[in-house]
Amino acid sequence: MKGSPSLSGGRLVAGGGGRLVLPVVLSATFVQLLNVTVAQIAAPVIRTDLGAGSGAVQLILAGYTLTYACLLITAARLGDRYGYHRLFVLGTVIFMAGSVAAACAPDARFLIAARLVQGAGSGLVAPQVLSIIQVVVPAARRPRALGLFGATMGVASLAGPLIGGLLVGADLFGLGWRSVFLVTVPVALVSLTGATVLPRTRGATGQRVDGVGVLLTTVGFGALVLPLALGGEASWPWWTWATLAVSVAVLGCFALTLPHRPDPLVHPSLFRDRRARAGVLLVFVFNSGVPSFTYLLFLHLQSAIGYHALTAALTSAPFAAAAVLGSRGAPALARRHGSAVLTVSALVLAGTALALAPLIGTAAGRWAALPVLALGGAAFGSFTASVFALVLARVAGSAAGSVSGLLPTAQQLGGSIGVAAAGLVYFAPAAGPGAAFRHAMIYEAAVFAVTALISLRMRDRNRPAAPRTDAARAAGMFETPGS
Repeated sequence: MKGSPSLSGGRLVAGGGGRLVLPVVLSATFVQLLNVTVAQIAAPVIRTDLGAGSGAVQLILAGYTLTYACLLITAARLGDRYGYHRLFVLGTVIFMAGSVAAACAPDARFLIAARLVQGAGSGLVAPQVLSIIQVVVPAARRPRALGLFGATMGVASLAGPLIGGLLVGADLFGLGWRSVFLVTVPVALVSLTGATVLPRTRGATGQRVDGVGVLLTTVGFGALVLPLALGGEASWPWWTWATLAVSVAVLGCFALTLPHRPDPLVHPSLFRDRRARAGVLLVFVFNSGVPSFTYLLFLHLQSAIGYHALTAALTSAPFAAAAVLGSRGAPALARRHGSAVLTVSALVLAGTALALAPLIGTAAGRWAALPVLALGGAAFGSFTASVFALVLARVAGSAAGSVSGLLPTAQQLGGSIGVAAAGLVYFAPAAGPGAAFRHAMIYEAAVFAVTALISLRMRDRNRPAAPRTDAARAAGMFETPGS
């Protein structure tokens, strides 16, 4: 423990459980990211069973990531103020309560509310995981721990649809889609039980929470996602445009007033660092194509083609399996080729989306789509396993703390907005289901193409790849935003 400083002055007052700490916090990470995608495969069944419209279904999916993203930066500061262990336990309890409520939902509105509660619980827990790793894991072992953290995120995201398909297909105890929300409860219970081995910290002296920043970001992000999710179904009434205008105004106010507020949520130096801005934007844009890509694929296979939930999940298995292989080879590729790994991976994903559009429409084409999905999965694994370290390795020290806090926020917010935007494209008037899917895949290809363009701004003209020592140092700089 000696030599492992806390993030923002919080002091360690009780030892943790040594090697048990990492499995405990990673189990929490697994269940948080699993919950993002596990509901995707059940979305068509939920829509039929609850009589929900397309906008409500999108809110069921996007509502979780919305509250998750909105609370990440705030929760990091709360952890510094009140202790990481305390926030970890509180968030886990809230998450379990939301999971049980979601499984018992009598209608779509109740389910949306429960998903918001789930997301709030995950948003409270996620920053504490990174903080505990920083405090407990010695600096020499921290890069490996953070690598396991990234791998857990990727495996959980890709395991979600498969687990969801198995549960919906098995219809255990007649629960149907409700089991996809209950399955997260046992894992959360393991995290809660294991929390007894986590280190306890005192709040940092003088650490304050930027209440104005919390209010502005929550209102701004919420006002952005809500009209995107409901506008299409409601034929874009005036309030949707007014809400979008409010979002722009509120988030603009947040950015403009940052330099003038004590203890801001985001350090103002972020906006002066070109690579920091590009890195946050890169993660946001990429995740606006993921998980919406898998959401659209499952939605089309079940709703338009008539696949059973399990069959649809198994169809995506090559994507998931290849992603694991891609993530294993990503560190070596990143050390050798630097940010070019991100550019190539994004372009391969764009090509995958375009290739899938004509293949999914026929039975023979769906067999041919399997190797295409495998190629896309390898690219996905390579991108996600290397992007955080590559971004942090190219950011100036003054902005590194804020960037490391904003990257997960951009990841979750991008996913929330991406699901809503992709749904708008898919459900827009089209000549038929095949045309709707082609339009959706064009959207995905455009997102990944823009991701490739943004990744070019991360290139270092003096050296194509960050040295290993820089990447390792960056991987250890997960500090609290604004610290």
